[in-house]
Amino acid sequence: MKKKKKLTYIGGQAVISGVMMRGKSGMATVVRDDQGELHMEAKRIAPPESHKKWTRLLFIRGVVSFVMSLVTGMEALMRSAEVAVAEGEDEAPPKLNRYVAERWKLSVSKIVSVCSVVVGVVLAVLLFLFLPSYLTELIASAAPEGVIGGESSLGILWYNLIDGGFRLVIFVLYICFTLLFSSLRETYRYHGAEHKTINCYERGLPLTVENIKGCSRMHDRCGTTFIFLVLTVSILVFAVVGWLIGRYLVTGYDVLDFFIRFVIKLLLLPVVAGVSYEVLRLLARTQSPLVLPLKAPGYLLQRLTTREPDEKMIECAMLAFEKVVEMDSDPDSPEKLFVTETKLSKLSAMMKETFAKHGIDEADAEWILSLTLNVPRSELKTERVITRKECGTLLSLFEERLTGKPLWYIFGNTEFYGYNIEVDERVLIPRPETELLVQQAVAAVREGDKVLDLCTGSGAVAIAIACEAAKEDKNILVTATDISEDALDVARKNVRLNKANVTVIKSDLFENVKGKFDIITANPPYIPSAEIDTLQREVRDFEPRLALDGGEDGLAFYRAIAAKVGRFVTRGGMLILECGEDQAQDILKIFSRCDYAMVVKDLSGKERVVKIVF
Repeated sequence: MKKKKKLTYIGGQAVISGVMMRGKSGMATVVRDDQGELHMEAKRIAPPESHKKWTRLLFIRGVVSFVMSLVTGMEALMRSAEVAVAEGEDEAPPKLNRYVAERWKLSVSKIVSVCSVVVGVVLAVLLFLFLPSYLTELIASAAPEGVIGGESSLGILWYNLIDGGFRLVIFVLYICFTLLFSSLRETYRYHGAEHKTINCYERGLPLTVENIKGCSRMHDRCGTTFIFLVLTVSILVFAVVGWLIGRYLVTGYDVLDFFIRFVIKLLLLPVVAGVSYEVLRLLARTQSPLVLPLKAPGYLLQRLTTREPDEKMIECAMLAFEKVVEMDSDPDSPEKLFVTETKLSKLSAMMKETFAKHGIDEADAEWILSLTLNVPRSELKTERVITRKECGTLLSLFEERLTGKPLWYIFGNTEFYGYNIEVDERVLIPRPETELLVQQAVAAVREGDKVLDLCTGSGAVAIAIACEAAKEDKNILVTATDISEDALDVARKNVRLNKANVTVIKSDLFENVKGKFDIITANPPYIPSAEIDTLQREVRDFEPRLALDGGEDGLAFYRAIAAKVGRFVTRGGMLILECGEDQAQDILKIFSRCDYAMVVKDLSGKERVVKIVF
């Protein structure tokens, strides 16, 4: 192997038709399904420094790492199995899947995966612990008394050498047996892709398919080498323990003594794993030829468990590695999920938890589920199985929301005062508090009134006033103005959508307005310029700055309206303005010469609307 220029903490494993890579704060799995499409799942994990101190102690950290790797590895393996076999978008699920999903609200693929894990663990215990011990007991019972086993140190050493030799032989035979299956040979090729990718990075080469192809498929931190170390260390540990058992725990009953040894070996596995982990770390840190004899057995075993990958396999490993590097270096790097059949409750819980971690309202998860599945939010607690097609749609919306894009921009519409209003990045999303402005206008409007809505944006306020008046058979004329042609395009579309009697014109406040009006409404920009960059990401990065920026103190538009409104409002007419928190009293001062003014508070007690009568 060529000398490494930079070591990395990133490790991984082969999964079904793909590769999983794991770093300090993120893990990523990339799978290629049987249609050739790539799928990625990326999750945040707790970095080592966040773990309790005792879990990072010498030897104990090896046990913790082993258990965590086992758990995350099995999870990645099961998840990859769910994705590896693709279904056509219009392909109906098998009858059994539908029956189980409808009858017991369970996923057949989940059941199969869990059963596979249980069977695998039982087989591993039987093959690598029970069978070697049983065969060794047979040899010990056939040998002269005390030669193998017994209480003598030499006998105990021979016993454990034979026991360990059986485990090693069974392990090698097991690997050779797996090579008979094409699906497992493919997994070993992905294993090779994983090693080659990490070696390429550690050699300081750019991660390209060609560079990765030229790297070795042997690696010092391979799990195969770790298993060999476990087998070797277990001989020494079990020898000491066997001597103690022979000295203090022998009952005289062969079957009972056998099971005592077997159970103690199970209990000692964490100790063996902890010691093996430290040896593996030590060997991986040096490239000295002096330690090559210690590494050689692991390399030889890796020649069985790795195979040369093709370019598509390398691509999977490369994408997974790059995603982990990105997640470790960028805390804002988004998580991703596989598109698989799953339970509604599980998907909902995951979405809410992820949104909470990113400072997004958890209610957005319910809205995504409710609107996409066409299920009332109140019924989302009723369990059901989400199909792969439904999951794909939901996760697409979920991931888009994680970018910070507001939910209603993602869906393209929202409800305001009971009316459907289409919205996008050209206009502000109508807020619930703005409905208070509409309430005041609707209560004041009379037959034959002329209404002007300044800074109309999406047209929500003008449309709501016009439609509410129409419900009461009031014949009124509503005009909506805005300086932004983009906003007016949206407003016109919403007028047509709601069949509202609203005239839309382009105007910088009163610039192109003619005549006088009985009611003038406005929800002008009122955020102080310096505060815009401190707003939530959803507002700051996505909503139009033109509709937010209210000048140095946020009151620039109120002053501009006050300067000219007298020319456009009828005697006894009314101006109704929405304002930001703590702005109402300042606005009253701006309109201090008017006949009458009052402030209306919202349900939370905040001064939200200013009404001025002329």
